[in-house]
Amino acid sequence: MAHLIALYKNPTDTKAFDDYYASTHAPLAKTLPGLRSYEISAGPVAVASGDSPYHLVALLKFDSLEAIKTALGSPEGQKTAADLANFAQAGVELLMFDTKQA
Repeated sequence: MAHLIALYKNPTDTKAFDDYYASTHAPLAKTLPGLRSYEISAGPVAVASGDSPYHLVALLKFDSLEAIKTALGSPEGQKTAADLANFAQAGVELLMFDTKQA
């Protein structure tokens, strides 16, 4: 499996962010080809020390890192990526990696 993790930084208006994310961005992201599962954080995002810079974390699973790259390069992926400018003004970090059993 492979993961794409989106770390959304704290927005100025959390209600507007949450409303837009739920009504527009999440449905777009769910159209990504090859997506196996889609989860988001529930409640505050904590860090080991200090205040968290993150408001929301999205965890998307795919079969492989190549599948993530293919999904992001697809028309659905391009539309989803372009939508970030509509609500994630505080910033978002995207992490992508293959996984294995430890």
